[in-house]
Amino acid sequence: MNQQGECWTPDRVLALAPDEPSRRAGGELAASGSWPESGMRGDAVWGLCQGGGSGPYQTVVDMAGPAFNCSCPSRKLPCKHALGLMLLRAGGEGGVGDGEPPAWAEEWLTAHRRHARKEEWEEGSSARGSGPEGARRRAVLRAQRIGSGAAELEQRLEDLLRTGLAGAEREGYGAWDETAARMVDAQAPGLASRVRELGAVVASGSDWPSRLLADCALIHLLDQAYLGVDRLPPALAATVRTRVGLTTEAADVLAGTDTGTDTATVRDRWLVLAQQDAVEGVLTSRRIWLRGERAGRMALHLSFGGPGRALDLSLPRGLVLDADLAFYPGARPLRVALGARHADPVPGGAVPPGGGTDAALAAYGHALRDDPWLDAWPVVLEDVVPIPARDGERWQLADAHGESALPVDPRCAGRAGLWRLAAISGGEPVTVFGECGHRGFAPLTAWDPEPVAL
Repeated sequence: MNQQGECWTPDRVLALAPDEPSRRAGGELAASGSWPESGMRGDAVWGLCQGGGSGPYQTVVDMAGPAFNCSCPSRKLPCKHALGLMLLRAGGEGGVGDGEPPAWAEEWLTAHRRHARKEEWEEGSSARGSGPEGARRRAVLRAQRIGSGAAELEQRLEDLLRTGLAGAEREGYGAWDETAARMVDAQAPGLASRVRELGAVVASGSDWPSRLLADCALIHLLDQAYLGVDRLPPALAATVRTRVGLTTEAADVLAGTDTGTDTATVRDRWLVLAQQDAVEGVLTSRRIWLRGERAGRMALHLSFGGPGRALDLSLPRGLVLDADLAFYPGARPLRVALGARHADPVPGGAVPPGGGTDAALAAYGHALRDDPWLDAWPVVLEDVVPIPARDGERWQLADAHGESALPVDPRCAGRAGLWRLAAISGGEPVTVFGECGHRGFAPLTAWDPEPVAL
């Protein structure tokens, strides 16, 4: 926790990453062995990280901003070294010790804070003040910066459409990377991530112009939504703020404070549908999908574990948990924070009821209506038959009682879980849980009759 009472957790740090490669690279550097020298004092953290040059890179971060400086040649903000250093501190467990900053770090910190104080004076704001009033002013200042970034991005998209999409191919990735860096400066990591994805789309296949135009339209929609966020319904406004990169702490969700929407907890007997860990360097993310037995509501618990820090929750498939879950604010709430547990988890959850492929598409469509930037939605498919890929076609899950089928997400093509699903099925209908989205269906669990990870 910094001097303003703000807690930096690994997931909050990762939200600043400009793109997925930076998340992975930052995670790999989030270990004390990567930093022969490091230290912290108050909101400042610094360190030396051995790079590809003749000497180590000098990295310093002011967590109060946050603001970053690194001697590496990367143009990304924050770079992987800054992310790794922030993750090392956020992980706790003595990863960074207290100390006095070396001259090179002190020089940058002094210049940066002098400049920050000048900006605050010019803006008539004591945004770095402590207490609730200081936090409110910092939130207002950040909202203004994001608004300026969104307006700048709108101009960038307008220029692209005026000059034509062919111009994007000539400019290459560098132009988008520069625009993304501007969004990081505006403290809008969500916008920065989407802009970097635009750069990856250009010249990535014969249909790249249509995909680029579709992605630009979604960014334009997000820009316009944020610029008019005060006029939106509270739930939709919360979704827009999350998409641009504003985070809500789990403690605030559980307490129902500072969320702007009704985040009352929901008590139910929650069946664990799937648990999936993903390793990103020395960091581990864990996603746990649950379904309420009484209401049938879907929920997702997301957590991150830094170096030397265990993930705070483990719930294997098939367990049933009687607990309160508080949903994060949004137009289509899914992510939850775990509240009070009313009993220990017990095994023996029944096979959940589901629907056909048409119902899965309808569920994703309804969720997409509330959140246009949604990639996928969790669904249970009942009585479907897996059909292996052949003749260049993708795997499919065919409805046993109809004539429709869902293609499997191509990102799952190389997983052994698909053949495990085919073996469980043996050509007969099965129940499968997964995520249905615009890329297809990503299977996570099948019942045989016990839950089996895919």
